[in-house]
Amino acid sequence: MKVKVAVIQDSPVFFDKEKTLEKVEELTKLHAKKGCQLILFPESFVPGYPRGFSFGAVVGSRSDKGRTQYAQYYENSIALGGKDQFRLELLAKEQNIYIVIGITEKQETNGSLYCSMLYISPTDGLLGVHRKIKPTGSERIIWAEAGGESLTTFKTSIGKLGGLICWENYMPLARMAMYQKGVEIYLAPTADSREAWTATMKHIALEGRCYVLGSNQYYTKSMYPEDFKTTVSDEPENLCPGGSIIVSPLGEIIAGPLFGESGALIADLDLNTIAKSKLDFDVIGHYARNDIFNLTVSEQPKIKEENIFKK
Repeated sequence: MKVKVAVIQDSPVFFDKEKTLEKVEELTKLHAKKGCQLILFPESFVPGYPRGFSFGAVVGSRSDKGRTQYAQYYENSIALGGKDQFRLELLAKEQNIYIVIGITEKQETNGSLYCSMLYISPTDGLLGVHRKIKPTGSERIIWAEAGGESLTTFKTSIGKLGGLICWENYMPLARMAMYQKGVEIYLAPTADSREAWTATMKHIALEGRCYVLGSNQYYTKSMYPEDFKTTVSDEPENLCPGGSIIVSPLGEIIAGPLFGESGALIADLDLNTIAKSKLDFDVIGHYARNDIFNLTVSEQPKIKEENIFKK
Protein backbone atom coordinates (compact mmCIF):
# COMPACT_ATOMS: atom_id res chain seq x y z
CA MET A 1 0.00 0.00 0.00
CA LYS A 2 1.22 3.48 -0.85
CA VAL A 3 0.46 6.57 1.22
CA LYS A 4 1.03 10.09 -0.07
CA VAL A 5 2.19 12.44 2.68
CA ALA A 6 2.99 16.12 3.08
CA VAL A 7 5.42 17.50 5.67
CA ILE A 8 4.91 21.21 6.28
CA GLN A 9 7.80 23.60 6.94
CA ASP A 10 6.29 27.02 7.46
CA SER A 11 5.72 29.80 9.97
CA PRO A 12 2.66 30.35 12.17
CA VAL A 13 1.12 33.75 12.75
CA PHE A 14 2.81 34.03 16.11
CA PHE A 15 0.58 34.36 19.20
CA ASP A 16 -2.48 34.52 16.95
CA LYS A 17 -4.50 31.30 17.12
CA GLU A 18 -7.22 32.42 14.71
CA LYS A 19 -4.90 33.50 11.90
CA THR A 20 -2.69 30.45 12.37
CA LEU A 21 -5.69 28.12 12.12
CA GLU A 22 -6.65 29.92 8.92
CA LYS A 23 -3.17 29.15 7.60
CA VAL A 24 -3.53 25.50 8.65
CA GLU A 25 -6.78 25.35 6.68
CA GLU A 26 -5.17 26.93 3.62
CA LEU A 27 -2.17 24.58 3.63
CA THR A 28 -4.31 21.50 4.29
CA LYS A 29 -6.67 22.26 1.40
CA LEU A 30 -3.72 22.93 -0.90
CA HIS A 31 -2.09 19.56 -0.23
CA ALA A 32 -5.34 17.62 -0.13
CA LYS A 33 -5.89 18.79 -3.70
CA LYS A 34 -2.51 17.26 -4.56
CA GLY A 35 -3.77 13.90 -3.35
CA CYS A 36 -2.00 13.83 0.02
CA GLN A 37 -3.57 11.49 2.58
CA LEU A 38 -1.58 12.70 5.60
CA ILE A 39 -0.29 16.16 6.48
CA LEU A 40 2.14 16.85 9.33
CA PHE A 41 2.65 20.28 10.94
CA PRO A 42 5.58 21.29 13.21
CA GLU A 43 5.87 21.40 16.99
CA SER A 44 3.59 23.97 18.64
CA PHE A 45 2.55 25.34 15.26
CA VAL A 46 -0.47 26.80 17.04
CA PRO A 47 0.16 29.42 18.32
CA GLY A 48 3.91 29.17 17.61
CA TYR A 49 7.07 27.88 19.25
CA PRO A 50 8.26 30.75 21.53
CA ARG A 51 11.91 30.66 20.50
CA GLY A 52 14.00 33.25 22.32
CA PHE A 53 11.41 33.91 25.04
CA SER A 54 12.26 33.74 28.73
CA PHE A 55 8.78 34.76 29.93
CA GLY A 56 10.60 36.93 32.44
CA ALA A 57 11.74 33.95 34.49
CA VAL A 58 15.15 33.65 36.14
CA VAL A 59 16.12 31.68 39.20
CA GLY A 60 14.39 33.35 42.14
CA SER A 61 12.09 35.76 40.33
CA ARG A 62 9.51 36.30 37.58
CA SER A 63 8.57 39.59 35.93
CA ASP A 64 5.13 41.09 35.37
CA LYS A 65 5.92 41.45 31.66
CA GLY A 66 6.75 37.76 31.48
CA ARG A 67 3.52 36.83 33.23
CA THR A 68 1.60 38.98 30.73
CA GLN A 69 3.30 37.21 27.81
CA TYR A 70 2.46 33.83 29.34
CA ALA A 71 -1.18 34.89 29.68
CA GLN A 72 -1.22 35.88 25.99
CA TYR A 73 0.32 32.55 25.03
CA TYR A 74 -2.24 30.75 27.18
CA GLU A 75 -5.12 32.69 25.63
CA ASN A 76 -4.03 31.71 22.10
CA SER A 77 -3.48 28.03 22.94
CA ILE A 78 -6.01 25.31 22.13
CA ALA A 79 -8.35 23.64 24.61
CA LEU A 80 -9.57 20.23 23.46
CA GLY A 81 -13.27 19.56 23.29
CA GLY A 82 -14.17 22.99 21.98
CA LYS A 83 -14.65 24.84 18.70
CA ASP A 84 -10.95 24.68 17.71
CA GLN A 85 -10.95 20.89 17.85
CA PHE A 86 -14.21 20.73 15.91
CA ARG A 87 -12.75 23.09 13.30
CA LEU A 88 -9.77 20.79 12.73
CA GLU A 89 -11.97 17.69 12.68
CA LEU A 90 -14.26 19.27 10.10
CA LEU A 91 -11.24 20.25 8.00
CA ALA A 92 -9.93 16.66 8.03
CA LYS A 93 -13.35 15.29 7.12
CA GLU A 94 -14.07 17.77 4.32
CA GLN A 95 -10.61 17.35 2.78
CA ASN A 96 -10.48 13.58 3.44
CA ILE A 97 -7.01 13.83 4.95
CA TYR A 98 -5.31 12.85 8.21
CA ILE A 99 -3.99 15.87 10.10
CA VAL A 100 -1.22 15.56 12.67
CA ILE A 101 -0.41 18.92 14.18
CA GLY A 102 1.73 20.30 16.98
CA ILE A 103 -0.10 22.67 19.31
CA THR A 104 0.29 24.27 22.68
CA GLU A 105 -2.66 22.84 24.58
CA LYS A 106 -4.34 24.47 27.53
CA GLN A 107 -6.30 22.53 30.10
CA GLU A 108 -8.68 24.96 31.66
CA THR A 109 -9.25 22.70 34.67
CA ASN A 110 -5.66 23.09 35.91
CA GLY A 111 -4.30 26.19 34.15
CA SER A 112 -1.25 24.39 32.76
CA LEU A 113 0.02 24.25 29.18
CA TYR A 114 1.28 21.17 27.32
CA CYS A 115 3.28 20.73 24.15
CA SER A 116 0.93 18.39 22.31
CA MET A 117 0.52 16.53 19.03
CA LEU A 118 -3.03 15.93 17.80
CA TYR A 119 -3.96 12.97 15.58
CA ILE A 120 -7.08 13.78 13.57
CA SER A 121 -8.81 11.27 11.29
CA PRO A 122 -11.10 12.14 8.39
CA THR A 123 -13.58 9.51 9.63
CA ASP A 124 -13.16 9.42 13.42
CA GLY A 125 -12.15 12.98 14.25
CA LEU A 126 -9.67 13.32 17.11
CA LEU A 127 -8.08 9.88 17.53
CA GLY A 128 -5.99 11.03 20.46
CA VAL A 129 -3.23 13.29 21.67
CA HIS A 130 0.42 12.86 22.59
CA ARG A 131 1.71 15.33 25.16
CA LYS A 132 5.44 15.86 25.53
CA ILE A 133 6.65 13.80 28.49
CA LYS A 134 9.82 15.86 29.03
CA PRO A 135 10.03 19.49 27.91
CA THR A 136 13.63 20.52 27.19
CA GLY A 137 15.54 23.17 29.15
CA SER A 138 13.61 26.41 29.55
CA GLU A 139 10.56 24.87 27.91
CA ARG A 140 9.82 23.54 31.40
CA ILE A 141 8.84 27.06 32.43
CA ILE A 142 5.79 27.02 30.15
CA TRP A 143 4.99 23.35 29.45
CA ALA A 144 3.99 20.72 32.00
CA GLU A 145 5.06 17.06 31.75
CA ALA A 146 2.75 14.27 30.62
CA GLY A 147 2.87 10.59 31.64
CA GLY A 148 2.87 7.18 30.00
CA GLU A 149 -0.77 7.55 28.97
CA SER A 150 0.47 9.99 26.36
CA LEU A 151 2.67 7.47 24.52
CA THR A 152 -0.02 6.72 21.98
CA THR A 153 -0.20 4.91 18.64
CA PHE A 154 -3.10 4.48 16.24
CA LYS A 155 -3.98 1.79 13.71
CA THR A 156 -5.55 3.60 10.76
CA SER A 157 -6.45 2.96 7.15
CA ILE A 158 -3.07 4.42 6.11
CA GLY A 159 -0.95 2.45 8.60
CA LYS A 160 0.03 2.57 12.26
CA LEU A 161 0.76 6.16 13.31
CA GLY A 162 2.83 7.26 16.29
CA GLY A 163 5.75 9.42 17.25
CA LEU A 164 7.45 11.79 19.65
CA ILE A 165 8.04 15.54 19.85
CA CYS A 166 11.48 17.12 19.42
CA TRP A 167 14.06 15.96 21.99
CA GLU A 168 11.80 13.21 23.30
CA ASN A 169 13.32 11.47 20.29
CA TYR A 170 16.65 11.35 22.18
CA MET A 171 15.01 9.25 24.93
CA PRO A 172 15.76 5.60 24.03
CA LEU A 173 12.99 4.14 26.16
CA ALA A 174 10.42 6.58 24.78
CA ARG A 175 11.38 5.50 21.26
CA MET A 176 11.13 1.86 22.31
CA ALA A 177 7.65 2.55 23.67
CA MET A 178 6.68 3.58 20.14
CA TYR A 179 8.41 0.63 18.47
CA GLN A 180 6.76 -1.96 20.69
CA LYS A 181 3.39 -0.76 19.42
CA GLY A 182 4.45 -1.49 15.84
CA VAL A 183 4.60 2.10 14.58
CA GLU A 184 4.90 2.28 10.78
CA ILE A 185 4.74 6.03 10.13
CA TYR A 186 6.73 7.75 12.86
CA LEU A 187 5.92 11.45 13.22
CA ALA A 188 8.48 13.82 14.72
CA PRO A 189 7.42 17.48 14.84
CA THR A 190 10.33 19.49 16.21
CA ALA A 191 11.92 22.86 16.86
CA ASP A 192 15.46 21.50 16.30
CA SER A 193 16.96 22.99 13.14
CA ARG A 194 20.52 21.74 13.55
CA GLU A 195 22.06 19.72 10.74
CA ALA A 196 22.68 17.00 13.35
CA TRP A 197 18.92 16.46 13.55
CA THR A 198 19.08 14.81 10.15
CA ALA A 199 21.23 12.05 11.64
CA THR A 200 18.69 11.58 14.44
CA MET A 201 15.85 11.09 11.98
CA LYS A 202 17.89 8.60 9.94
CA HIS A 203 18.83 6.67 13.08
CA ILE A 204 15.21 6.36 14.22
CA ALA A 205 14.15 5.10 10.80
CA LEU A 206 16.88 2.45 10.83
CA GLU A 207 16.30 1.51 14.45
CA GLY A 208 12.51 1.29 14.24
CA ARG A 209 12.35 0.10 10.63
CA CYS A 210 9.64 2.66 10.00
CA TYR A 211 9.08 5.74 7.88
CA VAL A 212 10.10 8.90 9.75
CA LEU A 213 8.58 12.30 9.02
CA GLY A 214 10.33 15.23 10.66
CA SER A 215 8.60 18.62 10.50
CA ASN A 216 10.02 21.96 11.65
CA GLN A 217 9.02 25.59 11.37
CA TYR A 218 10.85 28.06 9.16
CA TYR A 219 11.00 31.25 11.20
CA THR A 220 12.95 34.50 11.19
CA LYS A 221 13.10 37.23 13.83
CA SER A 222 11.39 39.63 11.43
CA MET A 223 8.28 37.44 11.51
CA TYR A 224 7.62 38.23 15.18
CA PRO A 225 4.94 40.90 15.78
CA GLU A 226 6.37 44.32 16.66
CA ASP A 227 5.31 43.93 20.30
CA PHE A 228 7.64 40.95 20.72
CA LYS A 229 10.71 42.00 18.74
CA THR A 230 12.34 43.68 21.72
CA THR A 231 11.94 40.43 23.65
CA VAL A 232 14.10 38.58 21.10
CA SER A 233 16.41 41.47 20.18
CA ASP A 234 19.53 39.45 21.03
CA GLU A 235 18.52 36.50 18.84
CA PRO A 236 19.87 36.00 15.28
CA GLU A 237 17.64 36.94 12.35
CA ASN A 238 17.53 33.37 11.08
CA LEU A 239 15.90 31.92 14.19
CA CYS A 240 14.88 28.56 12.77
CA PRO A 241 16.08 27.56 9.27
CA GLY A 242 14.02 24.35 9.23
CA GLY A 243 15.48 20.94 8.39
CA SER A 244 12.25 19.03 7.69
CA ILE A 245 12.86 15.57 6.29
CA ILE A 246 11.31 12.24 5.24
CA VAL A 247 13.33 9.03 5.73
CA SER A 248 12.68 5.44 4.64
CA PRO A 249 12.79 2.34 6.91
CA LEU A 250 16.30 1.64 5.58
CA GLY A 251 17.55 5.07 6.58
CA GLU A 252 17.49 6.55 3.09
CA ILE A 253 16.43 10.18 2.74
CA ILE A 254 13.37 10.37 0.51
CA ALA A 255 12.82 14.13 0.70
CA GLY A 256 14.74 17.00 2.27
CA PRO A 257 16.27 18.08 4.46
CA LEU A 258 14.77 21.47 3.64
CA PHE A 259 16.67 24.47 4.98
CA GLY A 260 16.36 28.23 4.61
CA GLU A 261 12.82 28.52 3.28
CA SER A 262 9.19 27.72 3.80
CA GLY A 263 7.80 24.81 1.84
CA ALA A 264 6.47 21.28 1.96
CA LEU A 265 7.98 17.86 1.38
CA ILE A 266 5.73 15.46 -0.49
CA ALA A 267 6.41 11.74 -0.87
CA ASP A 268 4.72 8.44 -1.61
CA LEU A 269 5.43 5.92 1.13
CA ASP A 270 5.30 2.25 0.17
CA LEU A 271 4.33 0.42 3.35
CA ASN A 272 5.52 -2.88 1.85
CA THR A 273 9.04 -1.54 2.30
CA ILE A 274 8.61 -1.87 6.08
CA ALA A 275 8.29 -5.67 5.88
CA LYS A 276 11.24 -5.86 3.49
CA SER A 277 13.40 -3.82 5.86
CA LYS A 278 12.84 -6.29 8.71
CA LEU A 279 14.63 -9.15 6.96
CA ASP A 280 17.85 -8.40 8.83
CA PHE A 281 16.68 -6.25 11.75
CA ASP A 282 13.46 -6.07 13.76
CA VAL A 283 13.82 -4.17 17.02
CA ILE A 284 10.74 -5.80 18.58
CA GLY A 285 10.96 -9.15 16.76
CA HIS A 286 13.82 -11.43 15.79
CA TYR A 287 16.46 -8.90 16.85
CA ALA A 288 14.99 -8.46 20.32
CA ARG A 289 16.24 -10.42 23.33
CA ASN A 290 13.09 -10.75 25.37
CA ASP A 291 14.84 -13.26 27.61
CA ILE A 292 17.14 -10.42 28.73
CA PHE A 293 15.22 -7.18 28.25
CA ASN A 294 11.70 -6.16 29.14
CA LEU A 295 10.23 -2.66 28.83
CA THR A 296 7.11 -1.87 30.84
CA VAL A 297 5.63 1.59 30.32
CA SER A 298 3.38 2.76 33.12
CA GLU A 299 -0.13 3.55 31.86
CA GLN A 300 0.78 3.28 28.17
CA PRO A 301 -2.51 2.61 26.33
CA LYS A 302 -3.15 -0.17 23.88
CA ILE A 303 -3.09 0.66 20.17
CA LYS A 304 -6.31 2.46 19.31
CA GLU A 305 -7.96 1.17 16.15
CA GLU A 306 -9.71 3.63 13.91
CA ASN A 307 -13.18 2.68 12.73
CA ILE A 308 -12.45 2.90 9.01
CA PHE A 309 -16.05 1.99 8.15
CA LYS A 310 -17.50 4.89 10.12
CA LYS A 311 -19.71 7.13 7.99
